[in-house]
Parts: sequence; structure tokens; C-alpha cells
Amino acid sequence: MSGNLVNLNVNPCKMCMPMGAVSALCGIRGCMSILHGSQGCATYIRRHTATHYNEPIDIASSSLTEEGTVFGGEANLLKGLRNMIDLYAPEVIGVCTTCLAETIGEDVGAIVKKFFAQNPGAGVKIINVASPGYGGTQNEGWFAAIRAVLEQTEPNAAPNGKVNVFTPMISPADTRFLKSFFAGMGVECVPLPDISENLDGATEKRYNRLKTEGTPIEAVAAMAGARLSIEFSEFTGAQNSPAEYLKEAHGVPFVKLPLPAGIRGMDRLISTLADAGGKVRAAVMKARGRCLDAMADSHKHCAEARAAVYGDPDFTAALVRLCCENGILPVVAATGSVSPKLREALTRETAECAEYHFEENVEILDDSDFAAIENACRNRGANLLIGSSDGRRIARSMGIPLIRCAFPIHDYTGGQRVRILGFDGTLNILDQAANAMIEKTESTFRSSLYGELYAPANAVNTDTVSANVINNDTVSTNIVNTDDTANASIVSMNNTVSTNIVNKDGTGGTNVVDTDDTVGANIINTDTVNTGIAGVNADNTASHPCFGEHACQNARVHLPVAPECNIQCNYCLRDYDCMNESRPGVASKILSPAEAFERYVHLKETMPNLTVAGIAGPGDALANFELSRETFRFIREYDRRVTFCIATNGLLLPQYVSQLRELGVSHVTVTVNAVDPAVGAKIYRRISYMGKTYSGTEGASILLASQLAGIKMLADAGIICKVNCVTLKGINDNHIPEVVKTVSELGVFMANIMPHIPVKGSAFEGLDRVTNIEITALRKSCGAYVKQMSHCRQCRSDAAGTLDDDRSIEFCGDTVKLETGKRMRFAVATKSGAIVDLHFGHAGEFYIYESDAADTRFVETRKVGKYCGGPDCSVKEDKWEPIIRAVADCAAVLAMRIGPTPEKRLRENGIDAIMTYDRVENAVARAAKERSVADGIA
Repeated sequence: MSGNLVNLNVNPCKMCMPMGAVSALCGIRGCMSILHGSQGCATYIRRHTATHYNEPIDIASSSLTEEGTVFGGEANLLKGLRNMIDLYAPEVIGVCTTCLAETIGEDVGAIVKKFFAQNPGAGVKIINVASPGYGGTQNEGWFAAIRAVLEQTEPNAAPNGKVNVFTPMISPADTRFLKSFFAGMGVECVPLPDISENLDGATEKRYNRLKTEGTPIEAVAAMAGARLSIEFSEFTGAQNSPAEYLKEAHGVPFVKLPLPAGIRGMDRLISTLADAGGKVRAAVMKARGRCLDAMADSHKHCAEARAAVYGDPDFTAALVRLCCENGILPVVAATGSVSPKLREALTRETAECAEYHFEENVEILDDSDFAAIENACRNRGANLLIGSSDGRRIARSMGIPLIRCAFPIHDYTGGQRVRILGFDGTLNILDQAANAMIEKTESTFRSSLYGELYAPANAVNTDTVSANVINNDTVSTNIVNTDDTANASIVSMNNTVSTNIVNKDGTGGTNVVDTDDTVGANIINTDTVNTGIAGVNADNTASHPCFGEHACQNARVHLPVAPECNIQCNYCLRDYDCMNESRPGVASKILSPAEAFERYVHLKETMPNLTVAGIAGPGDALANFELSRETFRFIREYDRRVTFCIATNGLLLPQYVSQLRELGVSHVTVTVNAVDPAVGAKIYRRISYMGKTYSGTEGASILLASQLAGIKMLADAGIICKVNCVTLKGINDNHIPEVVKTVSELGVFMANIMPHIPVKGSAFEGLDRVTNIEITALRKSCGAYVKQMSHCRQCRSDAAGTLDDDRSIEFCGDTVKLETGKRMRFAVATKSGAIVDLHFGHAGEFYIYESDAADTRFVETRKVGKYCGGPDCSVKEDKWEPIIRAVADCAAVLAMRIGPTPEKRLRENGIDAIMTYDRVENAVARAAKERSVADGIA
């Protein structure tokens, strides 16, 4: 999926730097944090920390808005600091920057100085932490905060005989363990940060808004006089290591250790403290012996585990070593941080364990996301996940257990009490791993034996049979015989059994679906066929006009509640008021969810054979998901047996698969016209994704990645998927078989190869249409891969009735025609193509749109020389004239700011100047409506 993408992460395996910085500052006594940035950053961090630690955490924000972004956020930050002191009276304030503050170049140090100048005797220490989200992960943010606290605290270098302790982001329970263990060996330590109580406190009669535990700022100052620093990190360097800073600035010697997990990790800590004068108690050695005994007890179970470990670099390295000690083969080790040292640290570590299991070395990933981790897990056959709860989607998708033991854990309770350090922490992980393997054996061995000894599939000539059981509601068995090897996959949903046997040697195949005591058989003689059907949807599929075999016997209704589309295809033109043609993207009116529900009820009363309600536009069902969801909820309350389906371009499909399943959507049609971005670039003019507009191969690559991932997720979720392919002569007609082959491998049920309908006004209006003979030949060729639909009518977005009897025209009388005015052109100053967010004088190009208020369309971009080059902006005629020529055919220019001189010049040339900050389509439509009214047109 990622082969055609550049710098695109799918669900990154990390949190942002401010998350780590704020978490570390929670370990300073009397400290409160303020984020210099937008309000959303503080909300995001509060949500994650509150669900993981189950403790209230107050985080302030300077609440930068558009105005602060343009003119600077100094005033907001100064006011925020004053309010914090008045409301909370903190001893320490940590000012953590965000992406926004760093991008606009805020000088936080200078702002803090100004604050003290304005507020002499404020009585608070302010620490400035540079922590832009794009600068790293929560791991880097954590160490950046510790380093900033040390650097900005006036040192007390008087010798004190204590040992400084610096850790990466561990749990409060692990912090308590370290403090207790050091004390038990007679070594007085100062942990920084100390989150043991602040993020896992006891119940108090009165809530303290300010954290009263943690490392005092006086103790931080005294770290300069410690006799030793121990830093539990192998991956910090001179730029962010607190121990190295104290060595360089104050001469404090230091030792770097791995996190003390596992036997060897603890042994190194014990020997280090013994060298520092600590005493090894008998209880420590007894705990070590108990851990060794547990390793021997569980080795036969752990030897079956193939683990994927992910998280911060130090956590990942420690848990991989723990796995190797206990016979667990770590097949994947991943971190979201950029950490080349991780491979160096683990390659040697895992070589012996891999050799013992007759395996290759562990697959080590840094700067990784969960899409890459899942791909690695599947390739290496992982059967156990160890990390944060963010891996739960992989666990569900692959049907494997997840040991939650890293930040964040927000789907289980008790994240603040998870132990991985010390001998007890090692036993915690070891017991969970062994029990997961026992559970897997106990829950699958009976079905495995049945598949091997009793299942009818044994009649097939096989040398090897492997079975995988996922979900015990439904069973479907798929056996493919290739070179005398059979693989059986058992997937259970809704107590229905479906069996599909395909013989790839060309002699034929048999498909048997058993639902409600009815058995049908279909003999197929082909080289390669993919015809799986999920038992849960067998009845719905049989009665669906598009997916079923009896297409003309059942009625369906398309409810046009989705006006917006997030891509622009060169063959597509959506009209909302056209009853004289029948094609996708056409509807007589956009309905609200309530109106759509009324239409469904009326149709259901007059059409007893109405079995399907679908949303197919006229835009994209998922680009208007709230409207689609509301419509389905209304209908489901009225009709519990209705079949729901949607049609989508797939751009947002990965985000909504789980919600579609919750809504009861059983069938999804995805339009996929290319699986080569170079071909897709010819078909799609642009896509709008995550607030940005993309075009060319970049846009086509993003769309393709979403489509393929979404189709795979649909198959995994048991939702029947059909893929539509629009055949464009000379563009993708020779590419269609590759498209069908690719999607068939992802588990689609059916492919629908459709001819292109030339539409006047579209980019491809002059493209020749393929003939029925050519379409038939394509379907025959692609039938080798997946079932083909041959009865498609390319319906309207408000179609109603059977495929052969569309009754949607009956509803044109009860609709109100959208008011339209004269089509006008508008020039928009925009940085992203999505929002009017640029000063007129800073625009190097204008986006040209056409609109009549009801329909807004992008036309082109026009390059211009910037009117203003900086503070000494001059009004030269050689700058102005080209701009006038570029927008001469426009009714108005839309920009975030327009100065009085350019506004005057525009109006002299009959062009309105509109200052706004809004989404481009909204702003242009509003401008068109206002000008139509002013001209007496609308």
C-alpha cells in the first residue's frame, strides 16, 4: 500500500512532543503546564492522560486563534500566565510550545522576560520547553522537559551524596518500584520526574488542583551536587540527555542503563548500585530466584509465542530482551521515534533467539506507523502483541492477544498501575504471555482437529492443512488446492456456515452456501476464481438488486442526502436538478435525513418488494457521513429488516468501516478506476483530504492507499464489497483487468465494469464511449478473478424501484428547485486550496471558481506576481497590471485581507473585493448568492 506514497503515516506509532513534555512536568511538585498554541492541543493531551492515568490533570492553553497566528500570541501567553498565578498559585509553570507557536517563530524566552518585567515579585518559576509536535514523539518531549528543567534551574552544586535517577516515560507504579528498590539497597535517590503519586494518587477529602507531590524544585537544583546520575535510557544523546548535561555542566558522573526489566536488566541495576555502595538484600535474591522458577514453569508455553513489541525505544528494547530471555521469539520490534540505534541495539540481542527458533532476525522498524507494523506482523506470523492499547485494531484484525503495558492505555483501566520493571514486573509480562498462548491452544485445538480429521474438506487431495479460527459466531471455510496443499481459514459470523472450494489446477471448483437449510451448488471451471461470501450477509445479498442473482425482482431506493464530494473525477459532473437524464451523480433534490426517512416510509408502503435503502450521492456518502448516519438511524428504527448499502469513492473508507458495521451497513460499493497512480492522475483532477487539496500522482496515490486499505478492512469486518470500474477509452481500458485482479485479492465479492457516460461540461465530455462488445470482453477476462455484475443500470442518486422500473420521476413534483443565479467567476487567495486564508498581496496565484450559488466548481489556477513583497511593499504599475489581467473575468476577489489601495484598484476595474476567512466553497457560494441578489437575478 505504501509503495507509491511519500511522507504519509497511517496512524503513527507515537504521541506528540507536547504530550511527553506535559507528562514529565506532572512529576514536578507544585508545577502546572500551559501549552502555547491552539486550545485543541491541550484538549488532546488532557484526554489521553486522563484516560490512561485516571487522574484529573489541569493543562492551560494560550488559545491561539487565527488572529494570534497572524499577529503573534504574546498577549495571549502573558494573560494566560497571569491567570494561572491568580487561580492556581503554582510554584513552577512549564510553558510548552506546540507546532503552531514554533512555526510562527514565537520567542517564548523573551515573552517570559517581559512577563517578569510586568509582574515583579510574581513568586513563580517559569520553565520554557521547546516541544513542537513535529519535532519528535512523546519520548523526545519527555526528555526535552527534563533537560529544560535542569538547564533553567539555578544549581546548588554542594555535594550531597545522593544519586540522580532519570527515566523515560514509565508508569507511576514503576516509578514507585524504583524509589523503593533504591531505598531497599540503602541508596538515597532523587528521581526526575517523580510521577509516582501525582499521576496515581490516593483519594482525598478535598481536591487539590495543584499537584502536591513530585520532585521539589529545590531537589532539582541539588542534582548538580549529586555523586552519581543513573539514566535508564540507551537512546538519549548529547542533545537531550539530562545525565550528560549534568556531567558537562557540573561534573556529575553518570551511568546509562537499560530499563531494568528481565533478569539481565535487573542484574545490571543491582551491580551498579552495589558498586555505588548499596547492599544486596536476601529478599532481592529470593525475588530473582522466583523469577527464574517462573521462567522454567512457563517456557513450554512461551516458546509458542511470536511477539511484536512496539512503543518508545527504551521500552521496546527492554521488552525485546525480556522476550528473548523467556524463549518468546520477538519477530517485530517497532518504535514511532526516529531511532537508528534501535536496530544496532537489538540485532545482536535477537540473533541467538532467532537462530534457536530457526528464524530470521527480528524485523526492526523506527519512525513507524501501525499500518507498517500490521504488515510486518502478518508477514512474520506474529501471534502476540506487546505495547500500548493503540495496537488493539491490529489485535482485532489478526485475532491475536495484546498485552497492554505502555502509554497510552485508554481502552482498559489501570494503566497507571501497570508494572514492567523489576522481578515482579517481569513476572507480570511473563504470566500474561504464557496465558495468552494457553488460551489460544485451548480455544482452537478442537476446531483444528475437526478440520484435520472430520471436515468434508478432507475429501480434497491435500498434503498439508492449516486452520485459523477467528470469532466464534459464524464459520466459513475456504479451501484452495494448489500443488496438493490446502489452507483452511475459519471465520465465524452469525451462526451461518459457508464453504468455498476452488481448485487452481484448472479442473473446476464447487461453491456451496448453506443458509436456512437451503443448499445451492455452482460449478466453476477456471484457473483462478475468488467468490467468497460472508454467511452473515447471505440473505441480504440474495435479495439485493445489485449484489444478488435476482436483480429485477426486488426494489431499492437511493436517498440523496450526500451533496458534497471530496474528489473531482474528470468524467463526473454532479447536477442536483435534472430529471431528464439518468446517470450517477444526478438527483432532483438534496434531502435532509428526516425527508429521506419520509420518502422511505412512503415507498415501503407502496412497494412491498422494497428491501434495500442505499446512499449513492450525488456526492460521496462518507464525505457526508453525519447525514448518512442520521438517515440510516431513522430508517433502522422503523424497519429492522432493511438492507443498508452505500457507494463511495473510498477516500475516507478506512476511517468509517467500524462505524458502518455498527450502523448495520452490510454492502458497500467502492469505485476504483486505477491501481497505478500514474493512470489515476489522468482520471482524478484533485482530491480533498485532511484539509488539503492534492492532484496528480500524489492525489491519486493517497486515494488508492485509502481505497485498498478500506476494501481490506471491509472484508475483515464481514461487509460485502463490490467494486465499480468506470471504463475510460484510452485512459484505463487496458488497465481494468489489473484493477480487478488487485481488488479480488483483498476479498471483494463482485466487480462491476461500467462504460463511461460522456457528460457535457466534464473534462472527458469528448472521450469516446466503449462499446458493449468491449465491456463484455472485459467482463469475461476479469471473470477469472472475481464474480462480474452484468445487470447494472448506472442509476441516479435518487433512484427508486426495481432496476427495470425506476420510479424516481414520481417524486420530482414534491421537490423545490434550487434557486440559481447567473454563473460568475471568482478569484480566491488561498494557501491550501481549502480555506480562504491568504492576504491578497501575498498571493502568488489565484484559484478560479465558477458558481451560481447552488453549484460551485473549481476551474483553474492562475499565476501572478506577488503584489506585496514585504514591509516595503510598493505600488508599482508593472506589478498591478498583470494581476488585473489575471482576474479581469471575475466578479470578485476573495482574500483574508485586502488593503485599501488594492481594494480601490479592484473596484475601479469592476471587481468586488471580499475579505473573509471561510472554506473556499462556502465563501464562493455565498459571494455568488449575494451578487445574484444585488443584480436582481435571484
